[in-house]
Amino acid sequence: MESRTDAGTALQLADWRRTVAELYAQVRAAAEPAAGHARWRVGRDALFTRHPQSPLAATDPLRDTGLPYWPYDPALRFEVPVTPPDAPQRRDVDTGADGVTSYELLGSVRLPAPVSGTLAVWWTRQYGGGLFLPVRDGTAERTSYGAGRYLLDTAKGADLGGAGDRLVLDLNFLYHPSCRYDDSWVCPLAPAENTVTAEIRAGERL
Repeated sequence: MESRTDAGTALQLADWRRTVAELYAQVRAAAEPAAGHARWRVGRDALFTRHPQSPLAATDPLRDTGLPYWPYDPALRFEVPVTPPDAPQRRDVDTGADGVTSYELLGSVRLPAPVSGTLAVWWTRQYGGGLFLPVRDGTAERTSYGAGRYLLDTAKGADLGGAGDRLVLDLNFLYHPSCRYDDSWVCPLAPAENTVTAEIRAGERL
């Protein structure tokens, strides 16, 4: 028998994604990046503490305290060009009930000091597409989720902007995927191409 998505759940997820997209639009429109970041934190706390699709368990203390973050660091905001890859590359990721999600290597970005590393930028091959940029840095398994964090996932509204071949990459907006909070979520994790040795003490933390 073909499974069908419950209408109530689908509408809740649609509302979550709509709210995320609106939140990032406010971030991009903010006069100052730090002000946009403060608005982002307030918006994410509202989603995680009150939205019916929150990945937090009903008894999770983060519902009372809000999510933890490092303070905003303006030195970790960059606008960098995307360099095309030398050869095509594709990654297929098993995402459980959602099936296989495929990503195509779009290119790479070079982050200057204090990160001094290169990250791969992926394109989601599913209908509609979208940029995907996960990051696993030196804080992983200690002060951030061991499998890494997300910076961009434009298919779900997480988009910091850019122009032409350049992307805004503000590492203060790194966030944990939902699987960090609930094992029922299956999240594409950061591959080797998206790993840097620097400790990025910015964004969401444990």
